[in-house]
Amino acid sequence: YTGTSSGSGFILSEDGYIVTNYHVIDGANAIKVTLNNGQEYDATLIGGEETNDVAVLKMDGISGLKPVVLGDSDSLVVGQQVSTIGNALGTLSFSQTSGHVSGVGRSVTMSDGTIINMIQTDCVINSGNSGGPLFDKYGRVVGITSAKYSNNGDTSSASIEGIGFAIPINLAWEIAQSIIEKGYVSTPYIGVTVSDVGQQFQNYGLPQGAAVQSVVEGSPAEEAGLQANDIITAIGDTQVTSSGTIATYIADMKPGDTVTLTVYRYSTGQSLQIDLVLSENTGLSSQSSAN
Repeated sequence: YTGTSSGSGFILSEDGYIVTNYHVIDGANAIKVTLNNGQEYDATLIGGEETNDVAVLKMDGISGLKPVVLGDSDSLVVGQQVSTIGNALGTLSFSQTSGHVSGVGRSVTMSDGTIINMIQTDCVINSGNSGGPLFDKYGRVVGITSAKYSNNGDTSSASIEGIGFAIPINLAWEIAQSIIEKGYVSTPYIGVTVSDVGQQFQNYGLPQGAAVQSVVEGSPAEEAGLQANDIITAIGDTQVTSSGTIATYIADMKPGDTVTLTVYRYSTGQSLQIDLVLSENTGLSSQSSAN
């Protein structure tokens, strides 16, 4: 069986580069883009980054498009007016809703467990809006409409009203630029798998943090001396309350940046500080063409 699904996106360049959510095109065998004049074009997936839910498409055989103007998501404040435009319910194309910024820097856990720092808004968001632009009052794109809360606490369905989320455009633009210029997503990389230290282990005297399950050979973590069973209790000046804290912290950094980890070494019972230089993850989550 084959089926179709619908989402939204926005034009980045005159020659047809488009940004949307990764989950909108995930698993697609063919992609078509319909412009607001009703014209339909085939599109190719250039690359995507599943972790931050961003994908870049390229429309085939077109030029002279009018791209959006990008804003600065770091300058957003609570109460600022914003609007969305999207393909609501997959049938109500180019529907606009307006509201305000309800929060910034929200750590949102998606239905697949991925944690993304997002803009919270009370703009009405429905299925089909995913991938569309979030505009400020000057018409500049400040985010990518991505999700809303549902009754069971995840972001996969629509039932709770007035709690929607958008990926900050500053983060999305860095990812899109990397895909367009390099052909892959360049993201910072530590090289460990971690899990939360549960309350039952904390009751036995272990600190709160993220326990290192394994260290990748040749990774920055191995070079810095991290070991399996170490517990990362802080990264920089931020206390690690869960494994998601680490992902959120390094999401705002670049390969080559140095981070300081505070580590409890289970084998000795000592607390250590370890400086670690982030390396480049060249497309671990990318869905670029296999070359």
